[in-house]
Amino acid sequence: MGKASRTKTDIHRRERIAAQRAEERRREQRNRLLIAGGAILAVVVIVVVFVVVKAGGGNGSNVVGGASNGPTGVALTSVVKDVTTVPASTLDQVGAGGSSLAKAIKPISGDALTSNGKPQVLYDGAEYCPFCAAARWGMVVALSRFGTFSGLKTIHSSTTDNPANVPTWTFAGSTYTSKYITFTPVEETTNVPDGAGGYTRLQTPTADQQAILKKYDAPPYVDASQAGSIPFIDFGGKYLQVGDLPMLGPSNLSGNWTKIASDLKNPSSGNAKAVLSAANFTTAAICKLTNNQPASACTPAVQALESQLNG
Repeated sequence: MGKASRTKTDIHRRERIAAQRAEERRREQRNRLLIAGGAILAVVVIVVVFVVVKAGGGNGSNVVGGASNGPTGVALTSVVKDVTTVPASTLDQVGAGGSSLAKAIKPISGDALTSNGKPQVLYDGAEYCPFCAAARWGMVVALSRFGTFSGLKTIHSSTTDNPANVPTWTFAGSTYTSKYITFTPVEETTNVPDGAGGYTRLQTPTADQQAILKKYDAPPYVDASQAGSIPFIDFGGKYLQVGDLPMLGPSNLSGNWTKIASDLKNPSSGNAKAVLSAANFTTAAICKLTNNQPASACTPAVQALESQLNG
């Protein structure tokens, strides 16, 4: 082979080596970029997860209307079961609980309030409200005797109200089915401040509901000083409950959601006496609407409370 041919061969060989090395450098650079991009993506994912968890209150909390807290998953399922399946025998054992709750549920002579051909229980409240927070415990227990909830979630009342951070439920986003009654809940605001001295809007009463509120959440049905109070509960246009309850107030509850729910199994506990006595009077008011049906809810012990409702 001549010198010129060897020179050309060497040149081609060097060009191939250079091209291979250049390709290797490009491949290495691409790999570094992919690794860096993957690292950035991982950081982004971690940040997003952190933000989501933080927004949800951490520790497996719920987010409802911006309000965060309470158990989720298996823990929530357990709490819901404890509150919605209180045995009639336990409720009967608590009875009136030594309270004067009958005075808080007043008979009214309004037009029958119905929906879908059934008596309607109308609730108006707000997630920030500590008195609504307490009242919901008894309501969930009582309403579960006539039907079934789905989608119940735990929240707390306002962090700045007094008392603050009362563990409770929200009816927003839940559904209720019953062959005996219709339950219509309205949670007007969340427990998240709106920056203007109030709380962020969640649900708005319909025109018909606003008319009921305007008529009955005012004198002579409530004291002038209490007009516009919540919680507001209209039992089929026959009974009315407005504001806090003498037995089931925020200060009557002790512990978190799990503690309160678990205590309902023990009729001698303070939580059970407060929640279940309120539930019994709520049950009595509903039994007056349903002609004491079903018998599993309108037990003789509950019917004994109906006479105290003065209607």
